[in-house]
Amino acid sequence: MIKRFAARLKNEFKGYSAASLGKDLMAGITVAAVALPLALAFGVSSGADAAAGLITAIIGGIVISALSGASFQISGPTGAMTAVLITIVSKYQLQGVFIVSLMAGIMLLIAGICKLGKIISIIPMPVITGFTSGIAIIIALGQIDNFFGTHSEGESAIQKLISYGELGFSPNWQAVIVGLIVVAVMILWPKKWNAKVPSSLIGIIVAAIISSLAGFEVAQVGAIPRTLFPETRLDLTAIDFSAIPSLISPAITIAALGMIESLLCGASASRMKDESFDADQELIAQGVGNILIPFFGGVPATAAIARTSVAIKAGCQTRLTGIFHAVGLLLSMFLLGGIMSKLPLSALAGVLMVTAWRMNEWHSIKYIFKNKFVSAILQFIITMVCTVLFDLTIAIVIGVAFAMILFIKSCITINVSTSKVENSKLTYSDSDVESSNKGTTVAYITGMLFFANIDRLKELLNEVHPEDTLILSMRGVAGLDMGGAKGLIEIIEDYRKENTQVLLCGLNDKVKETLLRTDVDNTVDENCIFWSVDRALLR
Repeated sequence: MIKRFAARLKNEFKGYSAASLGKDLMAGITVAAVALPLALAFGVSSGADAAAGLITAIIGGIVISALSGASFQISGPTGAMTAVLITIVSKYQLQGVFIVSLMAGIMLLIAGICKLGKIISIIPMPVITGFTSGIAIIIALGQIDNFFGTHSEGESAIQKLISYGELGFSPNWQAVIVGLIVVAVMILWPKKWNAKVPSSLIGIIVAAIISSLAGFEVAQVGAIPRTLFPETRLDLTAIDFSAIPSLISPAITIAALGMIESLLCGASASRMKDESFDADQELIAQGVGNILIPFFGGVPATAAIARTSVAIKAGCQTRLTGIFHAVGLLLSMFLLGGIMSKLPLSALAGVLMVTAWRMNEWHSIKYIFKNKFVSAILQFIITMVCTVLFDLTIAIVIGVAFAMILFIKSCITINVSTSKVENSKLTYSDSDVESSNKGTTVAYITGMLFFANIDRLKELLNEVHPEDTLILSMRGVAGLDMGGAKGLIEIIEDYRKENTQVLLCGLNDKVKETLLRTDVDNTVDENCIFWSVDRALLR
């Protein structure tokens, strides 16, 4: 694995020049401009503070970018991760989050070493789309307090929403105006300008200026420490090891989310840049990054598709783009800390409201609903609802389990269509071939043939009444298990008792091998097995 990573670095920096360095630097500055408002917003929305979001983006940008499985991955705090962290912070406070991040990092590191990068392929697209939409809903619900300047109670977004019934809902309209200004700017900002200057940054600047000039009384971000070693960070000496078992479940959730987001981002971005992506190396990078980040007071990080796509479009050449973006954020922390501390929280909430809307994979959602893929629609809805009501791990498990049930149901489905062939109408190329049969019936079988549907096959074939010869065309049978093979032999034996000759054709290698292992040759002579129906008819 180390040799493969070294070879990737050698190939990545082959022919690197001053011009390439300039492109990486400019791309890094562009990504930093996009990442700055998101880092602040995600830090606050996670239940930590803006500084935690900045630190996460800085350390993640340096460490994870350096070890990444591709040249283009940009990591930091993400909306999906903050949606999960809200509940963890409310239950275990920030020290609990730091421990969970450390544990999740170790899990990701082990997953990378064990080469589990391809595990993402078992999660169906509708399930991923569903959990992404669920996360978007959680983010939007979690920003109601900051956007409207209200107060709620509860651990989850749903509990907070319900608490308004008891506590009341009295919006601070000045905060609402600030949030709406950001939303309006982000929606109306031309896309061609967004490539140069991100709409989220402009929206926050405009809203902050208007809020200041108008003298609005709204909640602000608060002081941002100009250090990478804030007072609130992971302290190994203060860990309560008796609480570790209760943190295993949230750690698995964070690790699962980090794996899914990072690998999906890498797979998508690799197509954008037409560059290979090492999923196992990416897991190692994410693992090392999330092990280190808590010691600096940051929250869990993952690769972010929004920032990664900006990096690619801005001319990213190597992983130095991610490192330069982190340096840009570090300079912002030291040079602009005083200004950022006065930003309205409702402005950051506005950024997250628009981000939550854009997180939804609208193209995929429209596709599955427009084409009425019922199974995909059910997977999407079930996963989305479970993500909102439970947590990511449970939602993914339920979504995948439901997809597997639907797949098994489709596998159980088996069809038989028949065709009568009058022997007298057959034209034989061999004059020695003669037919004494009155007629032949061809039964075309399609579907997986195994123990669960062999009875259904018997029912379908009971409706077939061949005169002398029955040809079972099994070209449409992709697989066969022992129960299906034994059942098929029983069907052939039943026909033989009725003096009906049975011929088999179109067996693929695996099906034929399974039949031979169940002693089919004791029931069907090898001369009665053919490659195709036309060869069987000549028999």
